[in-house]
Amino acid sequence: MSFEKKWKNYKKITKTLQEKKEQSQLTSPFQKKMKARRRRNDIYTSPAGAKDPSQSNPWVGKVAPFGRSNLRFESEGQSIDEADKEVLASFKTQETLNPDVFTNEVMNDDIKKRLAEIADDFVAGIDFDLQVDDITLTGSLANYNWSKYSDFDLHLLVDFSAIDADQDMVKQYFQDLKAIWNIKHNIFLKGFEVEVYIQNTNEDHMSTGIYSLNTDEWLTKPVKESHEIDTHNIEKKADDFSFQIDRAAALLADDKLSDALDAIDRLRQKVRNMRSIGLAKEDGAYSVENLAFKTLRRSMELDRLATLKNKAYDRQMSIKQ
Repeated sequence: MSFEKKWKNYKKITKTLQEKKEQSQLTSPFQKKMKARRRRNDIYTSPAGAKDPSQSNPWVGKVAPFGRSNLRFESEGQSIDEADKEVLASFKTQETLNPDVFTNEVMNDDIKKRLAEIADDFVAGIDFDLQVDDITLTGSLANYNWSKYSDFDLHLLVDFSAIDADQDMVKQYFQDLKAIWNIKHNIFLKGFEVEVYIQNTNEDHMSTGIYSLNTDEWLTKPVKESHEIDTHNIEKKADDFSFQIDRAAALLADDKLSDALDAIDRLRQKVRNMRSIGLAKEDGAYSVENLAFKTLRRSMELDRLATLKNKAYDRQMSIKQ
């Protein structure tokens, strides 16, 4: 089967799935009213809920302290308090770029060569000739805020419009490919995992450190700056999300599958929006919102949320004897 035919089939299947999803959305007047109320009370999915989101806090009331037993950290045998401190300490600014990756601000040859090989192998697995405009490294390993939790954010820059006019469909296609690749492969360089991404060349990428493998130079050179870490509000935001994940888990345990899936989907969107809001702020990567996102990821809470999503979906789609 030619790629053109595969692509048409992919678009048809994706469109059908989207139509089914839209048809299954809440449609009664009461349900619409409740959904609108949730949006009004959520500063991360609408401008409402706080007059000044950069200053106000969307959560009120007392929540359990960050570091409950459901937070699973990498180092076994540590107390929860020690694990909390380790995660928060990982946000500090380092004196130099990671020496395993850069020497005198130039990428080490062994790292550059292996990342290029990984990118080439990824492209080789695609059914058509993909024009890659550049291969870049971004994220904390291309900056001074690296830690043991960092990974190689390997970005392949592609012009989505050259593939299909429906760029949202192209984005979804590449997200599917990326997800399959990252699930199938578990590659570590100098102890840091490699994650492959496909980035639209025509879209801006917010990052304070971007290194081009093609030209072997910085596209955006990072600057070492000291940043004050607002640990109190980072913990508060991260803990509230953990609490909401607990609530979604409780819905799943009560076999309220539709409610659980709805809660999980909304929570995943809130997490993405929270990070976007943080990165758009002046302090960007060091904003409370972005560091709360990283805290959730490093404490494995986002993995727990993804697992809940899969479990809820599988149980909803199953038929009991």
